Amino acid sequence: MRFARISHSEGASFVAIGGEPDSLIAAELSTSVFEDPKFTGRTWPLASVQLLAPIRPSKVVCIGKNYADHAREMGGEPPADPVIFMKPSTSVIGPDATIEVPRDLGRVDFEGELAVVIGGLPVRRLKAENAGSAILGYTIANDVTAREQQKADGQWTRGKGHDTFCPLGPWIETNLDPSNLELRTELDGELKQDGNTSDLLHGVGEILEWITAGMTLLPGDVVLTGTPAGVGPMTDGQTVSVSIEGIGTLTNKVAGI
Repeated sequence: MRFARISHSEGASFVAIGGEPDSLIAAELSTSVFEDPKFTGRTWPLASVQLLAPIRPSKVVCIGKNYADHAREMGGEPPADPVIFMKPSTSVIGPDATIEVPRDLGRVDFEGELAVVIGGLPVRRLKAENAGSAILGYTIANDVTAREQQKADGQWTRGKGHDTFCPLGPWIETNLDPSNLELRTELDGELKQDGNTSDLLHGVGEILEWITAGMTLLPGDVVLTGTPAGVGPMTDGQTVSVSIEGIGTLTNKVAGI
């Protein structure tokens, strides 16, 4: 099933997405996305409403340098253990929302990633083999990064934590095997990243075990799994699109502020 959040004339709703690819329908949920779905009976053509970020996480936990080719393009060797950093909830935006780039930041990069959405119970000390029981589904993320701040600070919170620097969407896909998915990022229609989740150094289960050994993940929290090689700068007026097989495409415009 595909769960999403939409804005419509009467407010915002969680919905399930169905229908044919060229005529998708959003059906309003009367339950949360963490329960067996029940519906209010209200529907909208998806083209007539605005998709929002599909979930409102308390935190976004991220894994850095989780593809060997990306670690090397950043000037280092792949780390033996997962590298964890965080993005605040205030960085999250949805599909077609604008990535706002302060003009004094210098280089700001796109990083397309597979994102994991945690299910309906807090998760602590999870074992990798039980990871499926903790996952609601998967969505797409763009780990937008102010590269010069990241390098200057030596740690990554400031450079990756700006408002609008975590686009998520377009929806959460609950029926997906994350182990072998094509991931492609385009900038103004030009292919920049062309990777596959089969190249993750640390898979989804291992990542969740590593994080929850010391940090509780709450329902709706989001985990970013890392980006493949090909990251690069994006500037005012450009459009970045991240596509992942089995999920769809997340598109956002960039604006200098």
